[in-house]
Amino acid sequence: MNVLITGGGGFIGSHLVEDQLRRGRTVTALDLDLSLLQRCDHPQLRLIEGDIRNKNLLQQALPGIDLVFHLASAHLSLITSEQGYWDVNVKAAEDLVQLSHTAGVKRFIHCSSVGVYGNILNPPANEESPCHPDLVYEQTKLAGEQALRRFHDRTGYPLSIVRPVWVYGPRCPRTAKLFRAIRKGHFVMVGNGRTQRHCIYISDLVEGLNLCAERDEAIGQTFIIGDAAAVTVQQLVEEIASVMKVPPPWLKVPIGVMTPICRVVEAVWTARGKEPPLSQRSLRFFTGNTSCDITKAKTTLQFSPRVSLKDGLQRTYASLQQSGSI
Repeated sequence: MNVLITGGGGFIGSHLVEDQLRRGRTVTALDLDLSLLQRCDHPQLRLIEGDIRNKNLLQQALPGIDLVFHLASAHLSLITSEQGYWDVNVKAAEDLVQLSHTAGVKRFIHCSSVGVYGNILNPPANEESPCHPDLVYEQTKLAGEQALRRFHDRTGYPLSIVRPVWVYGPRCPRTAKLFRAIRKGHFVMVGNGRTQRHCIYISDLVEGLNLCAERDEAIGQTFIIGDAAAVTVQQLVEEIASVMKVPPPWLKVPIGVMTPICRVVEAVWTARGKEPPLSQRSLRFFTGNTSCDITKAKTTLQFSPRVSLKDGLQRTYASLQQSGSI
């Protein structure tokens, strides 16, 4: 099988590339930055450095491809324009699915996010729960889903949509930043720590993506992929501290105090064309409830998360130590 992975140079994408190669598949990885894959010297891996918005590049990459995993997105950047988010997360997704259909690609897996729900008001959310996103990333991920859904309904093209929860593991810069802050005693809890955070270790997400590609029951369906249940932010940071054998964070700041600080920092830094160290989006880690129900994935895909939170955090810490990142 010949596989194209857009966003193949990212945290999730690089792990998916390695997984697909282990399965004996020929992989084409397309991304703006492929440095995470430079160490992956494999005869069945082809690297294409470029922008997902470049239709000519996509047309060159697609001939002979059997399966597309579409992971590329505008995600963490706060200096990317709003139009940039719409161009990448919606327009490029529409172009890619149409070109894949024309090229004869047999299956298309689109990676979205539970961010499409916004703040989950009646947890746990399932695939039918209402979506009310308010950040541009969340809004454009939902619009991208809707565009692909319309394409499937119109053409019958075999695609699936995956909504991962908060993904962590080796090579994740956000995970590494969280570990370092807790280890150095710099982590500050915003709010009471009782907000629910649903997690999944990277290898379990990769397995969920692959199940969507292999099971006919997944065609035309949307799936939340996550651990069996959510934990509170307090439980998560205490577990990370326990893994590293350091005291758990104790300093707490009210949300009402931190919110205006984040707004000011975000405004000042983005005005200078720089990514801010604090932002309104940063607060979502503490305020955005992401508790979800994975029953559909369990029953339809036979998906079952294998890595517990404690085990996943231990593996992540070991990787950070080995790489000298902490």
